[in-house]
Amino acid sequence: MFTGIVQATAQIHAIDEKANFRTQTLKMPPELLPGLAVGASVANNGVCLTVTGINGDLVSFDLMMETLRITNLGGLQVGDWVNVERAMRMGDEIGGHVLSGHVYCTAKVAQRIPSPNNLQIWFELPQPELMKYILTKGFIAIDGISLTISEVNGQQFCVNLIPETIQRTLIAQRAVGEAVNIEIDPQTQAIVDTVERYLALRV
Repeated sequence: MFTGIVQATAQIHAIDEKANFRTQTLKMPPELLPGLAVGASVANNGVCLTVTGINGDLVSFDLMMETLRITNLGGLQVGDWVNVERAMRMGDEIGGHVLSGHVYCTAKVAQRIPSPNNLQIWFELPQPELMKYILTKGFIAIDGISLTISEVNGQQFCVNLIPETIQRTLIAQRAVGEAVNIEIDPQTQAIVDTVERYLALRV
C-alpha cells in the first residue's frame, strides 16, 4: 500500500526488453535505499512494482505485458524519470490517501493553465464509464501523486498544483497529449458501486 506522497524522482538507468516482458532499472536516490530489499514494493509512476534486483543504487523491477499495456511505463526509455514511493509501513503518517498501486488506465493531458504559484492541469479520460468515480473535491492518484479533483466537465477533470508538488514530482513537466497513470480512489469506487447495486435492486 502507498500514500500518494511521492518521495523522490528516479532516472531509468537501463531497460532489458524481452518478449512481452521488460526489466527496468532505476538509479535510486540514496535516501530511499536504507532497508530496501529484493521483494519489496516500490511505486513507479504510481504502479506497484516488486524489486527484483539491487546493485548499489541500481534497483531493478520486472514489468509484465499487462503493466506495459495499461500504464505509461511501456512508453518510457532510458534517461526518462519516474515518480517513486516506497511502500508505507504501519504507523506511517498518511499525508495523501491510501493507494494500492493498481493503475486503472491512462488519461491524456488536455490543457495546462499556469498562474503565479499555481498550475492547473486538465486531463481527459478515454473511458467515459470511469467518470462516475471522478467527483469534485474527491481524491485521485495521477502518476502516483495523491491529488484533489478541482472540477469535472464531461470526460475531463482538473487538479491544481501547489509549488511543492510542482517541485517534488514530474507532473508539471507533462505536456498536452502526454499520458499519465490513473488510480481511482477505492473508497469512492466502493461507495458508487454500492449505491448503484442498491438502486438496481429497488427497480
